[in-house]
Amino acid sequence: MTTVASNPAGVAAGVQPRYVLDGLCPEETWERRTPEQAGMRRDALETLAEHVRGWGVVVRGGTQVHTWGDHTYSADLASARKPVVSTLLLLAVQEGLIESVDEPLVKWEPGLREINGGKDAGITWRHLASQTSGYGWSEAPGAAWSYNDYALALYYDTLVNRVFKRDGTWELQQRLARPLGFEDPAHFNALVGEPPRTPEPRRGRIAMSPRDTARFGLLYLRGGAWRGKQLVRRDLVDLALTSLVPADLPATAGVDAEMLPGQISHGGGKRTNARGPGQYSFNWWLNLPDRNGDLLFDAAPRDSYVAIGLGMARGLWVIPSLDLVVAWQGANWSSDDKVNPGQMASVHNTAARLMVEATN
Repeated sequence: MTTVASNPAGVAAGVQPRYVLDGLCPEETWERRTPEQAGMRRDALETLAEHVRGWGVVVRGGTQVHTWGDHTYSADLASARKPVVSTLLLLAVQEGLIESVDEPLVKWEPGLREINGGKDAGITWRHLASQTSGYGWSEAPGAAWSYNDYALALYYDTLVNRVFKRDGTWELQQRLARPLGFEDPAHFNALVGEPPRTPEPRRGRIAMSPRDTARFGLLYLRGGAWRGKQLVRRDLVDLALTSLVPADLPATAGVDAEMLPGQISHGGGKRTNARGPGQYSFNWWLNLPDRNGDLLFDAAPRDSYVAIGLGMARGLWVIPSLDLVVAWQGANWSSDDKVNPGQMASVHNTAARLMVEATN
């Protein structure tokens, strides 16, 4: 196994994405190995599954090592879908549909000039991928942090409807699901037809199975390459994993501002919590120090990056130093039990500890 560190110019100092570039990628179905064949402890994996519950999959070295529940079942990823949206953004840049991630969104959504004295005309794609757009708040773009699902809806809708000009599920299938060989249904209609948490059912929430979510995580672990083809340029994968929100960026003051007419959320609201700066990059959570010097997960290697949904009831872990990808859904954890840096007894740190123990 060759683990490669990369530190491209123009990214946050000291942030080095790590990839395993010579590892396996699955074909039509996952190659299966026993835990012992993959150098893992069966007892720790079984304890991990009992701790998480729900349904999930463990992949090491590009092979399926352990599953629990119905890991083929596609369900709403909640906020764990957000790195998928940002990957579609990177592909739009790669194909020349968007000039760069620093292109102003107003090019595609002119209505941003008409609200809040025009301050939202400064919103860029990078701001939306970093939760620093200031959309719906009084702050200027880039001036404050807010985990904001109204801004995420603006992000998705503009990318799909204005840039791609096609249905989001079609784009997901053509650009990711088919190239990566997804085995189960995957679509942006996870909440359509269900009781809404927003004013009306809407597209934009992804349904995906854990074993296909693991393929998406493995794409990043392989540096954007898949079975001999560079699906996402390496510099763009670097960008996604190194463009950290500055650790000292303040959280929003919480003063509401106008949004576009008819704007609804992708499920959550506009939050004023401070968790995120120093640890968030293009919708991935990185295991790096926050403003207080606390890691996101003390029990996990520092090169870990994670997609989190519903307080991590949905999770996708990528740990390059262990050549490990773990994906799950339906964890029976309270939504109030959020990621708590420095708290080794939290359910999240316990899961991280069990993943690491399984490789020892």
